[in-house]
Amino acid sequence: MTTSGAELLDLKDGDTEKFPEIDDLASRLKFSPSTGHIWLDDRRMILMHTPSIGALRRELIETLGLEEARALLTRTGYASGASDAELAAKVRADMKVFDAFSVGPQLHALEGIVKVECQAFDVDVERGKFYAEYLWFDSFEDEVHINEFGIGADPVCWMQIGYATGYSTVFMGRPILFREVECRSMGHQRCLIIGRPAEEWEDAEEDLKYFRAHAFANRSPKTRKDGDAESVPATPQLAEQHPSRWDMVGASAGFNVACHMLERVAGTDATVLFLGESGVGKEMFARNLHRISKRKDEPFIAVNCAAIPENLVEAELFGVEKGAFTGATASKPGRFERAEGGTLFLDEVGTLAPSAQGKLLRALQEGEVERVGDTRVRSVDVRVVAATNVDLKNAVKAGEFREDLFFRLNVFPIHILPLRERKADIPLLLNHFLNKFRRLHGQAVTGFSERAIAALLNYHWPGNIRELENMVERGVILAASEGVIDICHLFTSGERIDSSILAISKTGSLDRSSETSGLEAVLGAEGVAGSSGNVIDDILQSDLRFDELEDRLLNAAVDKADGNLSEAARLLGITRPQLAYRLKKRQG
Repeated sequence: MTTSGAELLDLKDGDTEKFPEIDDLASRLKFSPSTGHIWLDDRRMILMHTPSIGALRRELIETLGLEEARALLTRTGYASGASDAELAAKVRADMKVFDAFSVGPQLHALEGIVKVECQAFDVDVERGKFYAEYLWFDSFEDEVHINEFGIGADPVCWMQIGYATGYSTVFMGRPILFREVECRSMGHQRCLIIGRPAEEWEDAEEDLKYFRAHAFANRSPKTRKDGDAESVPATPQLAEQHPSRWDMVGASAGFNVACHMLERVAGTDATVLFLGESGVGKEMFARNLHRISKRKDEPFIAVNCAAIPENLVEAELFGVEKGAFTGATASKPGRFERAEGGTLFLDEVGTLAPSAQGKLLRALQEGEVERVGDTRVRSVDVRVVAATNVDLKNAVKAGEFREDLFFRLNVFPIHILPLRERKADIPLLLNHFLNKFRRLHGQAVTGFSERAIAALLNYHWPGNIRELENMVERGVILAASEGVIDICHLFTSGERIDSSILAISKTGSLDRSSETSGLEAVLGAEGVAGSSGNVIDDILQSDLRFDELEDRLLNAAVDKADGNLSEAARLLGITRPQLAYRLKKRQG
């Protein structure tokens, strides 16, 4: 969101802040009776009768119990709010923070959920500061719950709280929690909600437990004992001060589905096959599968099949006897034997040579391995977990992978969606990696700029979570101390941002604008040398010295900002005093 920094609305008792006109949102709601579709922007919507939702709510409560039903509806609302937050950057770019943030409350009204009034709003996206109070009038959730259960002692606007939390978390790029402190279902005239960063609520876990779909995901050091992989879990919203490399973080529907599959198979010895693009976190899922399995106290052995030379694959997997070949000066157990009683993770299993595939099949079928150069057969008790980023069915058709081995591995497949299809996970991952690398590198970076968050949400993520992790680490290193991470600190390797922000074209029509990389935002798309069209490549191919490049970058930023040093500093991702010092140093 390219909004204008911090904003504080100092409202007196009884005052409310008026929302901007809703026409820009209402115009995006389209009805197509001929096709049976309703669209809000590019997302399909539906209309449902409130009595039918009330009946569904009652059945969930009676079937799952109050706590489980509340958790399910809260997470449903979270997913809806996270989705709507992406729309804010499209319709209200370059507007003040309150107007841009108001997309969420106004969409809540447009979608027939509730009438909203703002009581307090103190937000600074770059500093992570957030405090907001809203009143809800005539909530549909209150209506259906009161009709089914009457007035009670607890708030019941579960989906709406989930929505507000999901929307704010994505908008801010860090975990925000809303709490309903007054509710019409408790006898109040209207509902009152308050939102703050999750870590600022002393008893946040009381509410955040409803966002936690699975016990092994989104754990926090506050609830994790040292060395205890199975301690009480945390939620997606808890800020982690000491994140582990293998912590699972996410809140999207795709993430929760994969976690559900993981939880169902964990207690068995079934072979699991993780499917998904490179970088989606297949090894992370495999390690957490081991952590929650009955084999958790035994070894977890991982092997990247693609990293082992073809002539050594069998020796690595099954072991080798002394004298089996030149260089085999001692007997060595293979990965199967080393994983005895535990879990063996075979990453990139689709790269195995045909001979190794045959031996792997026998090991899976018979539970036996034979070392290279040995005649003795050894029994092994190992759970095999495999992963691949290639389509094994096509590999079977092409004769590159054994069909019988495919069926043996494909007992319980779990597909992990790419990051671009689970955007709701991005803010939680940003917070996770930000804390991790601030601690690792000792950098006092405050957070991400509004436009950096918008760019990260619009980026296609070909490298998935691995690319996001690398990008955040780069940003933490490049950003100024006590400053924020901006686009120019993140997109420094020629990445292209496919923005969905609408802009006026040369013909006067609304088109989707194409954002550029961080340096291009200052230097221009034609680059330095202007030959490759890629700024980074052009810089490396040019004869410019570093001081000449810095001069050009500083001057370009000042020119682009029409002499406004504060704006120029924001473009460069540094503070105004730092920019002034550099300019003075050049002139002196």
